[in-house]
Order: sequence, then C-alpha cells, then structure tokens
Amino acid sequence: MEITVTNVHVDDQQKALEFYTNVLGFEKKTDVPAGGARWLTVVGPKSPEGVELLLEPTQNPAVAEELEAYRDALATNGIPWTQFGCEDVEAEYERLSEQGVEFTQEPMTAGDVTMAVFDDTCGNLIQIVQQ
Repeated sequence: MEITVTNVHVDDQQKALEFYTNVLGFEKKTDVPAGGARWLTVVGPKSPEGVELLLEPTQNPAVAEELEAYRDALATNGIPWTQFGCEDVEAEYERLSEQGVEFTQEPMTAGDVTMAVFDDTCGNLIQIVQQ
C-alpha cells in the first residue's frame, strides 16, 4: 500500500490552483468537474507521477463548520496543515518572500532539519522542511 493522493482544504479552488502552481511551482495534474466543485490536483515538478495534492474545497456541508473551526485553531496555534520537503529552505524562503508570500515562521534549524512556515492564502499554514 502507498499514499497516492493527500489533500489540503482550500476556500477557493481557482485561487489555490494559481498559488500552488504560479507561486509554489507545482504542476496541475488533474482538473475534472466533481459535483459543484472540481477534482483538482497538483504534483511536484520533479515527481509528476508521485503523490498528488488534492485542492479540496471547504464547502462540503457535512464538515464545513467543524473544518473551519479546526483550521482556525491550527492557524491560531501556529500549527501547519501539512509539510513539503525542499532542497534549500533558505532559498525557498527568499524566493517566496520576493513573491509576497507571508511567512509565520522564518527559517530555523533544529538539529539537522531546517524549516519555515508560510500562509498559503487559502486558509492553511504550510511548513517547508529541509533535512
């Protein structure tokens, strides 16, 4: 068994797609209608056949209220929704900062891990990590 798709909940799928592709550098993999939303995934440019990140809309009435409270609590406590690996956190921090990405935690090193946390403009904190 292996992980093929994971998700991040987003308030606006189109806005999320633009941020995750144009700013972060992911590539769109799948974009098909799914009810009132889209099955919209992105992948890393170095692993187009790897794990897909589903840009999951938050509007599902079954969980919308609870999900909003959970995401707000994570953000209030500075806890990232998910984590992405990168080769050089400092370089990514500089590149993304120049594009206007807001970091809630500047790069810091703990042992042999360097990390930073940014706001994805879609309701989530995302941690980038270099090991």
